[in-house]
Amino acid sequence: MADAFLCIRFLVAVVLIGLGTLAPAQAAGWLEKNFYLSGPNYDGVLPPCEAALGKIAARFVEKEGRFWNSDLQILDFERVRETAFRAWAAGTIPRRYCSAVALVSDGRKHLVNYWIGEDTGMIGMT
Repeated sequence: MADAFLCIRFLVAVVLIGLGTLAPAQAAGWLEKNFYLSGPNYDGVLPPCEAALGKIAARFVEKEGRFWNSDLQILDFERVRETAFRAWAAGTIPRRYCSAVALVSDGRKHLVNYWIGEDTGMIGMT
C-alpha cells in the first residue's frame, strides 16, 4: 500500500512538472524592469578612433616579442577613420568601429580594424 501511494505521488509530481514546462515564458513586468532589471546605463560618450592607436601599437610589440620572438613594431598609422558608431540596436553597448593602415617596421602596410566600446571592462580592455 505504501509503495502504491509513493508511486502515485511520484506520478503526480512528474505530471505537474511536465505541465509547468508547457506554459509560455512571461516577459518581465514593469516592476521588474524599473527596479532590478534596469541594466546598465550607457552614455555613448566614446573617445575618437585615434585614442586607441597607442594601445594597439603597444600590444602589437608585446605580442611579437612574447610569442614570435620578433622585434617588429608599428611605426605609424595612416588613414585612421571611423567606419560605424552604434551599428547595432539602440540598447546595446555603444561601440565606435574604426579602421587604419599600420606601417610596420619591416616596411609593409597592414589594414587594422578595431572597435572602442563603453564599459567593456576586462573583456574589451578599455
